[in-house]
Amino acid sequence: MKEEKKWYKQKKYQIVLSIVLLMGLGVGGYAFSIYKSFNSALDNMHHPIDKTEKRENDISMQKQDPFSVLMLGVDERANDSGRSDTMIVLTVNPKEKSVKMLSIPRDTKTEIVGNGTVEKINHAYARGGAEMSIATVEHFLDMPIDYYVKVNMEGFKDIINTLNGVTVVNDMDLTYKKYHFPKGEIELNGQEALIFSRIRYEDPRGDFGRQIRQKQLIQAILDKGTNLSSLLKIDDILGKLGENIKTNFTLKELLSIQKQYKSLNKNIEQIQFKDGNGGKEAGVWYFYPDETELSGIKQTLKDHLLLK
Repeated sequence: MKEEKKWYKQKKYQIVLSIVLLMGLGVGGYAFSIYKSFNSALDNMHHPIDKTEKRENDISMQKQDPFSVLMLGVDERANDSGRSDTMIVLTVNPKEKSVKMLSIPRDTKTEIVGNGTVEKINHAYARGGAEMSIATVEHFLDMPIDYYVKVNMEGFKDIINTLNGVTVVNDMDLTYKKYHFPKGEIELNGQEALIFSRIRYEDPRGDFGRQIRQKQLIQAILDKGTNLSSLLKIDDILGKLGENIKTNFTLKELLSIQKQYKSLNKNIEQIQFKDGNGGKEAGVWYFYPDETELSGIKQTLKDHLLLK
Protein backbone atom coordinates (compact mmCIF):
# COMPACT_ATOMS: atom_id res chain seq x y z
CA MET A 1 0.00 0.00 0.00
CA LYS A 2 2.82 2.38 0.93
CA GLU A 3 4.61 1.53 -2.32
CA GLU A 4 1.43 2.19 -4.29
CA LYS A 5 1.00 5.62 -2.64
CA LYS A 6 4.65 6.36 -3.30
CA TRP A 7 4.19 5.42 -6.97
CA TYR A 8 1.14 7.71 -7.32
CA LYS A 9 3.03 10.50 -5.60
CA GLN A 10 5.94 10.12 -8.01
CA LYS A 11 3.61 10.04 -11.04
CA LYS A 12 1.78 13.12 -9.78
CA TYR A 13 5.09 14.94 -9.36
CA GLN A 14 6.17 13.91 -12.86
CA ILE A 15 2.88 15.14 -14.36
CA VAL A 16 3.10 18.48 -12.57
CA LEU A 17 6.74 18.84 -13.60
CA SER A 18 5.85 18.04 -17.20
CA ILE A 19 3.10 20.67 -17.18
CA VAL A 20 5.48 23.27 -15.72
CA LEU A 21 8.11 22.41 -18.34
CA LEU A 22 5.55 22.64 -21.14
CA MET A 23 4.35 26.00 -19.83
CA GLY A 24 7.93 27.18 -19.63
CA LEU A 25 8.55 26.07 -23.19
CA GLY A 26 5.35 27.79 -24.30
CA VAL A 27 6.24 31.05 -22.58
CA GLY A 28 9.80 30.81 -23.86
CA GLY A 29 8.57 30.14 -27.37
CA TYR A 30 6.17 33.08 -27.16
CA ALA A 31 8.92 35.33 -25.81
CA PHE A 32 11.23 34.24 -28.62
CA SER A 33 8.46 34.92 -31.15
CA ILE A 34 7.95 38.43 -29.75
CA TYR A 35 11.73 39.01 -29.79
CA LYS A 36 11.85 38.03 -33.46
CA SER A 37 8.84 40.23 -34.25
CA PHE A 38 10.41 43.14 -32.36
CA ASN A 39 13.68 42.86 -34.29
CA SER A 40 11.83 42.42 -37.56
CA ALA A 41 9.75 45.55 -36.87
CA LEU A 42 12.87 47.55 -36.02
CA ASP A 43 14.60 46.37 -39.18
CA ASN A 44 11.59 47.48 -41.21
CA MET A 45 11.38 50.83 -39.40
CA HIS A 46 15.09 51.69 -39.50
CA HIS A 47 16.00 53.92 -42.43
CA PRO A 48 19.35 55.69 -41.87
CA ILE A 49 20.16 59.00 -43.53
CA ASP A 50 23.35 61.03 -43.90
CA LYS A 51 24.42 63.08 -40.91
CA THR A 52 23.28 66.69 -41.09
CA GLU A 53 25.92 69.15 -42.27
CA LYS A 54 24.66 71.65 -39.69
CA ARG A 55 26.23 69.56 -36.91
CA GLU A 56 29.93 70.24 -36.42
CA ASN A 57 30.36 67.57 -33.75
CA ASP A 58 28.68 64.20 -33.18
CA ILE A 59 26.06 64.11 -30.44
CA SER A 60 25.87 61.43 -27.75
CA MET A 61 22.77 60.41 -25.84
CA GLN A 62 24.96 58.75 -23.25
CA LYS A 63 26.49 62.17 -22.53
CA GLN A 64 23.00 63.69 -22.55
CA ASP A 65 23.69 66.06 -25.43
CA PRO A 66 20.65 68.03 -26.64
CA PHE A 67 19.17 66.75 -29.91
CA SER A 68 16.35 67.46 -32.34
CA VAL A 69 13.68 65.31 -33.99
CA LEU A 70 11.45 65.97 -37.00
CA MET A 71 8.13 64.12 -36.87
CA LEU A 72 6.38 63.70 -40.20
CA GLY A 73 2.76 62.61 -40.40
CA VAL A 74 2.51 61.60 -44.05
CA ASP A 75 -0.69 61.01 -45.98
CA GLU A 76 0.44 58.18 -48.27
CA ARG A 77 -2.12 56.47 -50.46
CA ALA A 78 -1.98 54.00 -53.33
CA ASN A 79 0.05 55.35 -56.30
CA ASP A 80 0.83 58.55 -54.40
CA SER A 81 4.16 59.46 -52.76
CA GLY A 82 2.21 61.56 -50.26
CA ARG A 83 2.72 64.88 -48.53
CA SER A 84 3.60 65.58 -44.92
CA ASP A 85 0.32 66.79 -43.44
CA THR A 86 1.96 67.09 -40.03
CA MET A 87 5.45 68.50 -39.43
CA ILE A 88 6.51 68.73 -35.80
CA VAL A 89 10.00 69.70 -34.62
CA LEU A 90 11.08 68.57 -31.15
CA THR A 91 14.17 69.84 -29.38
CA VAL A 92 15.22 67.79 -26.36
CA ASN A 93 17.54 69.02 -23.63
CA PRO A 94 18.15 66.11 -21.21
CA LYS A 95 20.10 68.12 -18.64
CA GLU A 96 17.29 70.67 -18.37
CA LYS A 97 14.76 67.79 -18.54
CA SER A 98 12.74 69.76 -21.09
CA VAL A 99 11.26 69.43 -24.57
CA LYS A 100 10.13 72.16 -26.94
CA MET A 101 7.61 71.23 -29.62
CA LEU A 102 6.99 73.34 -32.72
CA SER A 103 4.20 72.58 -35.20
CA ILE A 104 4.98 73.93 -38.68
CA PRO A 105 1.89 74.78 -40.77
CA ARG A 106 1.86 72.55 -43.85
CA ASP A 107 1.05 75.50 -46.17
CA THR A 108 4.08 77.53 -45.08
CA LYS A 109 5.74 79.07 -48.13
CA THR A 110 9.48 78.42 -48.16
CA GLU A 111 12.38 77.18 -50.27
CA ILE A 112 12.32 73.43 -50.94
CA VAL A 113 16.01 72.65 -50.54
CA GLY A 114 17.32 70.33 -53.23
CA ASN A 115 14.39 70.98 -55.56
CA GLY A 116 15.12 74.57 -56.51
CA THR A 117 11.57 75.77 -55.86
CA VAL A 118 9.68 77.98 -53.42
CA GLU A 119 6.36 76.39 -52.46
CA LYS A 120 4.44 74.82 -49.57
CA ILE A 121 6.77 73.21 -47.05
CA ASN A 122 4.80 69.96 -47.03
CA HIS A 123 5.62 69.47 -50.73
CA ALA A 124 9.21 68.69 -49.72
CA TYR A 125 8.26 65.12 -48.84
CA ALA A 126 6.55 64.57 -52.20
CA ARG A 127 9.62 65.96 -54.00
CA GLY A 128 12.32 64.06 -52.13
CA GLY A 129 11.04 62.07 -49.16
CA ALA A 130 12.26 62.43 -45.59
CA GLU A 131 15.71 63.62 -46.66
CA MET A 132 14.36 66.63 -48.56
CA SER A 133 11.91 67.40 -45.75
CA ILE A 134 14.77 67.43 -43.26
CA ALA A 135 16.96 69.66 -45.46
CA THR A 136 14.04 72.05 -46.01
CA VAL A 137 13.17 72.30 -42.30
CA GLU A 138 16.84 72.79 -41.40
CA HIS A 139 17.00 75.71 -43.85
CA PHE A 140 13.67 77.15 -42.68
CA LEU A 141 14.65 77.09 -38.98
CA ASP A 142 18.43 77.47 -39.41
CA MET A 143 19.17 74.52 -37.10
CA PRO A 144 20.20 70.86 -37.41
CA ILE A 145 17.70 68.00 -37.49
CA ASP A 146 19.40 64.99 -35.89
CA TYR A 147 16.61 62.42 -36.09
CA TYR A 148 13.32 61.91 -37.84
CA VAL A 149 10.23 59.74 -37.37
CA LYS A 150 7.88 59.33 -40.33
CA VAL A 151 4.41 57.96 -39.66
CA ASN A 152 2.09 56.87 -42.47
CA MET A 153 -1.29 58.27 -41.46
CA GLU A 154 -3.08 55.87 -43.83
CA GLY A 155 -1.58 52.99 -41.87
CA PHE A 156 -3.04 54.38 -38.64
CA LYS A 157 -6.35 52.71 -39.35
CA ASP A 158 -4.73 49.25 -39.43
CA ILE A 159 -2.92 49.88 -36.13
CA ILE A 160 -6.08 51.25 -34.49
CA ASN A 161 -8.22 48.35 -35.72
CA THR A 162 -5.65 45.93 -34.28
CA LEU A 163 -6.11 47.74 -30.95
CA ASN A 164 -9.93 47.46 -31.26
CA GLY A 165 -10.22 51.24 -31.52
CA VAL A 166 -9.01 54.19 -29.45
CA THR A 167 -10.55 56.90 -27.25
CA VAL A 168 -9.87 60.63 -27.65
CA VAL A 169 -11.33 63.78 -26.12
CA ASN A 170 -12.57 65.87 -29.03
CA ASP A 171 -12.44 69.62 -28.29
CA MET A 172 -14.78 70.68 -31.13
CA ASP A 173 -17.96 69.35 -32.70
CA LEU A 174 -17.03 68.35 -36.27
CA THR A 175 -18.85 66.82 -39.23
CA TYR A 176 -17.34 65.52 -42.46
CA LYS A 177 -19.78 64.00 -44.99
CA LYS A 178 -21.45 61.07 -43.18
CA TYR A 179 -19.03 61.23 -40.24
CA HIS A 180 -19.97 63.18 -37.11
CA PHE A 181 -17.55 63.70 -34.23
CA PRO A 182 -19.30 65.31 -31.23
CA LYS A 183 -17.43 67.34 -28.67
CA GLY A 184 -16.22 65.27 -25.71
CA GLU A 185 -14.91 61.75 -25.27
CA ILE A 186 -15.40 59.64 -28.40
CA GLU A 187 -14.51 56.11 -29.49
CA LEU A 188 -12.96 55.72 -32.93
CA ASN A 189 -12.30 52.71 -35.13
CA GLY A 190 -9.55 52.77 -37.74
CA GLN A 191 -11.53 54.38 -40.57
CA GLU A 192 -13.14 56.94 -38.27
CA ALA A 193 -9.75 57.86 -36.82
CA LEU A 194 -8.32 58.33 -40.32
CA ILE A 195 -11.16 60.71 -41.26
CA PHE A 196 -10.84 62.48 -37.88
CA SER A 197 -7.14 63.07 -38.54
CA ARG A 198 -7.71 64.48 -42.04
CA ILE A 199 -10.48 67.01 -41.40
CA ARG A 200 -9.27 70.45 -42.37
CA TYR A 201 -11.72 72.84 -44.00
CA GLU A 202 -14.54 71.92 -41.60
CA ASP A 203 -12.33 73.07 -38.71
CA PRO A 204 -11.99 76.89 -38.44
CA ARG A 205 -8.46 76.35 -37.10
CA GLY A 206 -7.42 74.68 -40.37
CA ASP A 207 -4.04 72.97 -40.17
CA PHE A 208 -3.61 73.83 -36.50
CA GLY A 209 -6.78 71.91 -35.64
CA ARG A 210 -5.70 68.93 -37.70
CA GLN A 211 -2.29 68.89 -35.99
CA ILE A 212 -4.03 68.83 -32.60
CA ARG A 213 -6.16 65.85 -33.61
CA GLN A 214 -3.25 63.92 -35.09
CA LYS A 215 -1.23 64.40 -31.91
CA GLN A 216 -4.27 63.18 -29.93
CA LEU A 217 -4.41 60.01 -32.02
CA ILE A 218 -0.70 59.32 -31.57
CA GLN A 219 -1.10 59.68 -27.80
CA ALA A 220 -4.24 57.51 -27.81
CA ILE A 221 -2.40 54.75 -29.67
CA LEU A 222 0.48 54.90 -27.18
CA ASP A 223 -1.94 54.76 -24.23
CA LYS A 224 -3.97 51.86 -25.66
CA GLY A 225 -0.84 50.00 -26.67
CA THR A 226 0.29 49.66 -23.05
CA ASN A 227 -2.91 47.88 -21.93
CA LEU A 228 -2.70 44.16 -21.11
CA SER A 229 -5.31 43.30 -23.74
CA SER A 230 -3.20 45.07 -26.35
CA LEU A 231 0.01 43.40 -25.21
CA LEU A 232 -1.59 40.06 -26.06
CA LYS A 233 -1.73 41.31 -29.65
CA ILE A 234 1.83 42.64 -29.59
CA ASP A 235 2.91 40.46 -32.53
CA ASP A 236 0.27 41.99 -34.82
CA ILE A 237 0.90 45.49 -33.48
CA LEU A 238 4.66 45.25 -34.09
CA GLY A 239 3.99 44.13 -37.63
CA LYS A 240 1.79 47.15 -38.33
CA LEU A 241 4.29 49.53 -36.72
CA GLY A 242 7.08 48.12 -38.88
CA GLU A 243 4.99 48.72 -42.00
CA ASN A 244 3.97 52.29 -41.17
CA ILE A 245 6.87 53.94 -39.34
CA LYS A 246 10.33 54.87 -40.63
CA THR A 247 13.10 56.40 -38.51
CA ASN A 248 16.86 56.77 -38.31
CA PHE A 249 16.88 56.07 -34.55
CA THR A 250 18.89 52.94 -33.78
CA LEU A 251 17.77 50.34 -31.24
CA LYS A 252 20.47 51.53 -28.84
CA GLU A 253 19.27 55.12 -29.12
CA LEU A 254 15.62 54.14 -28.65
CA LEU A 255 16.50 52.16 -25.52
CA SER A 256 18.55 55.10 -24.24
CA ILE A 257 15.60 57.45 -24.76
CA GLN A 258 13.26 55.06 -22.96
CA LYS A 259 15.66 54.71 -20.05
CA GLN A 260 16.95 58.25 -19.61
CA TYR A 261 14.29 60.52 -21.00
CA LYS A 262 10.96 58.87 -20.16
CA SER A 263 10.10 61.64 -17.69
CA LEU A 264 10.60 64.40 -20.27
CA ASN A 265 6.99 64.22 -21.52
CA LYS A 266 5.99 65.98 -18.29
CA ASN A 267 7.84 69.14 -19.33
CA ILE A 268 6.89 69.82 -22.96
CA GLU A 269 6.51 73.42 -24.11
CA GLN A 270 4.35 73.74 -27.23
CA ILE A 271 5.28 76.51 -29.66
CA GLN A 272 3.00 77.72 -32.44
CA PHE A 273 3.05 80.44 -35.07
CA LYS A 274 0.53 83.06 -33.98
CA ASP A 275 1.39 86.24 -35.88
CA GLY A 276 1.60 85.06 -39.48
CA ASN A 277 -1.05 85.47 -42.17
CA GLY A 278 -2.28 83.70 -45.27
CA GLY A 279 -3.02 84.57 -48.86
CA LYS A 280 -3.45 83.19 -52.34
CA GLU A 281 -1.01 83.22 -55.23
CA ALA A 282 -2.29 81.97 -58.59
CA GLY A 283 -5.17 80.32 -56.76
CA VAL A 284 -2.92 78.53 -54.25
CA TRP A 285 -3.25 79.36 -50.55
CA TYR A 286 -0.03 79.90 -48.54
CA PHE A 287 0.84 80.66 -44.94
CA TYR A 288 3.38 83.46 -44.49
CA PRO A 289 5.17 83.40 -41.13
CA ASP A 290 5.78 86.71 -39.39
CA GLU A 291 9.53 87.29 -39.80
CA THR A 292 10.02 88.70 -36.30
CA GLU A 293 8.16 85.77 -34.73
CA LEU A 294 10.06 83.27 -36.91
CA SER A 295 13.37 84.82 -35.85
CA GLY A 296 12.39 84.47 -32.19
CA ILE A 297 11.35 80.83 -32.66
CA LYS A 298 14.63 80.02 -34.37
CA GLN A 299 16.61 81.51 -31.49
CA THR A 300 14.49 79.73 -28.85
CA LEU A 301 15.09 76.34 -30.44
CA LYS A 302 18.81 76.97 -31.01
CA ASP A 303 19.24 78.12 -27.40
CA HIS A 304 17.51 74.94 -26.24
CA LEU A 305 19.99 72.91 -28.30
CA LEU A 306 22.87 74.98 -26.87
CA LEU A 307 23.79 76.24 -30.32
CA LYS A 308 25.14 79.67 -31.19
